[in-house]
Amino acid sequence: MGYLTGFMEYNRKDQDVKDPVERIKNWEEYVIRFDDQEIKEQSSRCMDCGTPFCHTGAEWEGAYVGCPVNNFIPEWNELVSEENWEEALRNLEETNNFPEFTGRVCPAPCEGSCTLAINDDPVTIKSIENEIIERGFDNNWVEAKVPERRTDKRVAVVGSGPAGLAAADQLNEMGHHVTVFERDDRPGGLLMYGIPNMKLDKDTVDRRIKVMKASGIEFVCNTEVGVDITREEMKRDFDSVIMCTGAQDPRDTPIENRDSKGIHFAMDYLTAATKALETDPKNTPITAEGKNVIVIGGGDTGADCVATALRQKAKRVVQFGKHPASPDERTDDNPWPEFPMTFKLDYGYKEGLETQGEDPRKYEVLTQRFEKNESGQVTALHTMNVEKVYENGEVITNEVPGTEQKWNADLVLIAIGFLGPEQDVLEHFGLETDERGRIWTVDGTKDYRTSEEGVYAAGDARRGQSLVVWAIREGREVAEQVHAYLMDKETKQIV
Repeated sequence: MGYLTGFMEYNRKDQDVKDPVERIKNWEEYVIRFDDQEIKEQSSRCMDCGTPFCHTGAEWEGAYVGCPVNNFIPEWNELVSEENWEEALRNLEETNNFPEFTGRVCPAPCEGSCTLAINDDPVTIKSIENEIIERGFDNNWVEAKVPERRTDKRVAVVGSGPAGLAAADQLNEMGHHVTVFERDDRPGGLLMYGIPNMKLDKDTVDRRIKVMKASGIEFVCNTEVGVDITREEMKRDFDSVIMCTGAQDPRDTPIENRDSKGIHFAMDYLTAATKALETDPKNTPITAEGKNVIVIGGGDTGADCVATALRQKAKRVVQFGKHPASPDERTDDNPWPEFPMTFKLDYGYKEGLETQGEDPRKYEVLTQRFEKNESGQVTALHTMNVEKVYENGEVITNEVPGTEQKWNADLVLIAIGFLGPEQDVLEHFGLETDERGRIWTVDGTKDYRTSEEGVYAAGDARRGQSLVVWAIREGREVAEQVHAYLMDKETKQIV
């Protein structure tokens, strides 16, 4: 502990953010970094508990507990409080390949499991983590990991999202030759085009890719496996293949008039908006400017749609969710150290509140049908309120009679999650899938081998839609198994 009584003397302070009304005028990151005194005080709040649940990284009865990559949180909190930044960075890099990503977009399950959170506000772990890596880049402490010796083994990683990048980073450091295939025009996967700039600036992604390239990792973009390169070619040219294709098959809502113009999947909308920033923000095929926008579904993707629509100068933005609002405090069935399922005002909702005068979210609302005009353009949604009740130990969602309502809509964004990975590439490789369409592996929690010899899977393609930090963990773990597989093969020549 850098300061024995810090947790008693200092209150939690979150990072300052730019004014919501002002920040929607641009696409810049909205969070402001701590100054030296703030970061020293916040890191000194860490108690260095006997059992630091913050870094346990476990799933307990379906709930997350602590950091999935097992960051040494108390250790680097102490180092930060002592202003030993370079050592704090080295400590952080032992467990997390990309702290600049998790420090921006992770929901911080570590903080929900902080011992202080039992009866106080947790340590600002996520913000401290991000400050460590940013100071690392500021001072040129983040270096390319060029291995002293290389094996003669070649590994192909399909997909350049967080799981694929983590696997590539680890295997390269072990000395193998790694090539990452990405079907889009820039590496990063979800990090590049699925997360808006105001949460994760693309220069931050490019900065990390540059380091990885300098480490010896090859990136091949605009290449779709199964179309531009075949399974046979990959098995001929590589000793192992890792499938990290993500879970990007969107869940749809097949209701009346779903074929109307102006109804889009959320990820298509977010991707188009982000790509347009490279040239002209207004030159996007899907825009919310001047429109009544309705987002169906919640979660981070829904919040990102709200924030993006506000920056595109939407007339009004509303978001529907079929679940009730989360409680202000933990419920009895959501105890510490589980991730707290409590009410939060995410950045996009705060912006909606400040600019529209109300939280954009409408709870316990079910969309029943769309309405369109003669040209096929969506003009409205018809909804009904729902309520959840318990019957025979099960949760049942019932419609509430008399709550029918019509909402004007010019643009509808569907953000109700993902079914799993896209199936074309899996079928091309002949990979078995489970009952949910995910890539089948020998053990759903520990063994990343697929049904095909030498082919492994990690990240959302294997576990389903999840967090960036879980993808990094899986990328690291699959790398260990692929390394063992490669070194078990006959040829172990060092070149």
